[in-house]
Amino acid sequence: MAEATVWHNARCSKSRGALALLEERGVDVEVRTYLTDPPTRAEVERLLEQLGTDDPRTIVRTGEQRYRELGLRDADRDELIAALTAEPVLLERPVIVHRGRAVVGRPPERVLELLDLPDDPAG
Repeated sequence: MAEATVWHNARCSKSRGALALLEERGVDVEVRTYLTDPPTRAEVERLLEQLGTDDPRTIVRTGEQRYRELGLRDADRDELIAALTAEPVLLERPVIVHRGRAVVGRPPERVLELLDLPDDPAG
């Protein structure tokens, strides 16, 4: 089983950078290509929990054209989570999960925060 999961978009330089940082440090990584393997509602909920937030805007790319097309500016929590599962391009990237905790890897060096944390007993 991998030590970390990276919700990855290979076209994104930040995503590639975060993945490289983990690999350079010898972290066994599972790559989740979320554009072709969209998250379920339960996975988005779990990811928010691991990020330590209840607000899906934390992982929504509000600058995406699709966000504007869908009129999500005033969307509530449930609508945002539904949009993330239906339109994975809206998911911020990369998101790294390690030992039951997660960070959005912007900048990619944020992944290093996870490597210094103790194991999550609930993880």
